[in-house]
Amino acid sequence: MEQRIDPNTQPAYAAGTDPAYIPGLTAPRTAEKAEEDPEQTEGPASEGAAPEDAAPDAEPVAGAAADDEEEENEQVDADGPASDDGAADGPSFEVSDRRGSISADRKGIRFTLDDQEADFHWDEVGAVELKPARFGRRFTVTVHMSTRRWFNAEVEAPARSDLKGWTEGFDAVLDAYFEES
Repeated sequence: MEQRIDPNTQPAYAAGTDPAYIPGLTAPRTAEKAEEDPEQTEGPASEGAAPEDAAPDAEPVAGAAADDEEEENEQVDADGPASDDGAADGPSFEVSDRRGSISADRKGIRFTLDDQEADFHWDEVGAVELKPARFGRRFTVTVHMSTRRWFNAEVEAPARSDLKGWTEGFDAVLDAYFEES
């Protein structure tokens, strides 16, 4: 899925949309990364401090702690599919033609074309643009990434009347899962 050679009309950052944006500076760290970093620095520091202060008898305790962590991971894995089943009741969207497909659900947006796939999780999507054809039967979805790249996929509808339903279905998924920031 290659970039289109269209006029460069990407969304511009302005003070009205992002007051913290200053041209030429790097993007600020996201809140998720800021939360993850302290955990990573605390984890190795606490693990590194335990063997220095501990006696040789501390090895079984470390093994028990590792077992506890494994059990917690197993519990998280066990809870994961259960929560997936409950969230699967939300809106989803999928259309396809003979070569490609466009699908959107709680995980994100997926484009397929022949044997190629592109997955976009909701946290990395900056904007989504829908372009139902005015005269043809083409339905185009363009995903704009936060890294100033965009990807699009096109699907041909069996009938022109399907385009309106497809637009409404995709809008329902966007309303449910996509958070504009």
